[in-house]
Amino acid sequence: MEHMLERVIFASRWLLAPFYLGLCLALVLLLVKFGQELLHVAPAVLTMSESDVVLSILALIDLSLAGNLLLLVIFSGYENFVSKIDVGNHKDRPDWMGKVDYSGLKLKLLASIVAISAIQLLRAFMNIKSMTNEELAWLVGIHMCFVLSGVLLALMDRLTESSHKPAKAEKH
Repeated sequence: MEHMLERVIFASRWLLAPFYLGLCLALVLLLVKFGQELLHVAPAVLTMSESDVVLSILALIDLSLAGNLLLLVIFSGYENFVSKIDVGNHKDRPDWMGKVDYSGLKLKLLASIVAISAIQLLRAFMNIKSMTNEELAWLVGIHMCFVLSGVLLALMDRLTESSHKPAKAEKH
């Protein structure tokens, strides 16, 4: 009975597979939005101001970072929680694939979120004349919360990692 229960629990990891397929669909939706933004900017680039071009490019960068974040979650989450992705020795297989554990995934996710937040903050500063001080303060505050969270998470992981290492023998 125990063995059967453990097999059912182990097999339940496959219930996560549709989540990762849904995230693949979300990646397609993000690509559509990226294409829409690019098609909106490209014809008008010659008539746009320099700051408007930079703001548009930052929006494209923001979307690409969100795509990278999605791909990282899809690959790492699937490999950590469902099954190994077997593509053999495919020449395009990312080096990090199969090597990012849950702790590394958390740090990479938070680093991506900080980068996305930084781009949003930069976009706000590029368009500072239309922002109130309160809105800017909120953006800076939220960004700093992400940064602080990342630092604290990295510190906690480092402390946890060092507590699991065997103590070095003291030299006399």
